[in-house]
Amino acid sequence: MRFSWLPAALLAASCSIGTGPTIHDKHSVELDKSELTRLNLKIGAGELRVSGGASKKVEADLAYNSDRLKPTVEQRTSGSRSEIEISQPEARGFTFGNTVSEWDIRLHNEAPLAVAAKLGAGEAHLDLAGVNLRGLNVDIGVGEVSVDLRSTPKSSYAVNINGGVGEARIMLPKTVGISANAKGGIGEIHVDGLEKKGDRWVNPGHENDAVQITVDAKGGVGEIHISAQ
Repeated sequence: MRFSWLPAALLAASCSIGTGPTIHDKHSVELDKSELTRLNLKIGAGELRVSGGASKKVEADLAYNSDRLKPTVEQRTSGSRSEIEISQPEARGFTFGNTVSEWDIRLHNEAPLAVAAKLGAGEAHLDLAGVNLRGLNVDIGVGEVSVDLRSTPKSSYAVNINGGVGEARIMLPKTVGISANAKGGIGEIHVDGLEKKGDRWVNPGHENDAVQITVDAKGGVGEIHISAQ
């Protein structure tokens, strides 16, 4: 399913007032002894890239060319848990212009992280293979999203995908147990590499594995592709 009006929607949602030179705000969070860190990403418009391989817990390069797109970074710690939130202010009013909003975020591979991404308009590429995930929640807005989880996780975790307008691809490993539930909205849901059992898809031969990935995907207006590779 393709939407010829999607680029226009993206353009309208990404317009802002007062563009200027591109600014790169760089932030980092040092490793600590937190048993779990929740990373909240809220980007209203632009491109989001998340990957592993950082030397610190989180390393972020946040590029923008309008004060209306300037993100904020907040940190909170409570006992053995911590929270990091990177958010973009909600846009109010639109004009046409060449806006820049590009987030490049790298995560430490060993730090236990639960990631929640709330996306507006644009693209998101979450390459989380090798990251020590403890949970993933993605709310899709308008645009394309790819999520790569193809590695051997150390712990079980849950993935929740809430579809929006556009296309989402979720790539899972074939080396662990997988239980996936997918329900369509107006769009379509495609599942490859998994076996249908009842109302769920499973990774055959891995149903009793100690490590399990549980996926719940809800379609919106567009397509969701789930594949085990």
